[in-house]
Amino acid sequence: MNAELAAAQEALVRAMTAGGQLPPGFDEAGVRVAARAILRKRAGEVARAWPALAASYGQDWPETFARWAAERPTNGSIRDAWDFARAHKDSLDAAAALELALTETRFHYDGESPPRPRRLAVRRVPGGVAFQLNGRARLISRR
Repeated sequence: MNAELAAAQEALVRAMTAGGQLPPGFDEAGVRVAARAILRKRAGEVARAWPALAASYGQDWPETFARWAAERPTNGSIRDAWDFARAHKDSLDAAAALELALTETRFHYDGESPPRPRRLAVRRVPGGVAFQLNGRARLISRR
């Protein structure tokens, strides 16, 4: 494969998945349709990975996620979900906030490196506290 073709393909993928500039010679409308389909697919994958997060947005989930993800390359559905949840932490409903807190109790994630299991962690969650010790997570309710 020659370098020019490889560069054009790389630019096309970036345009379709991370809001990059469309390279010359491609159908702009067709690329936009394909990019929207990729974003909706990512939203579906994130919904399967973090169901409470997606459910908290109801029918608006695919569009809400697509707007957020349009300028961000994917890091996989789990990290996409985690990044989205952190970016919207203040507006999450109780179930989505619990999903985020429990995940952060079990794994360390700095937003860049792949998540790593934690040995010990404690997090406040809606209605109580979650703790994790050596891979076993527990939720202690205040009620």
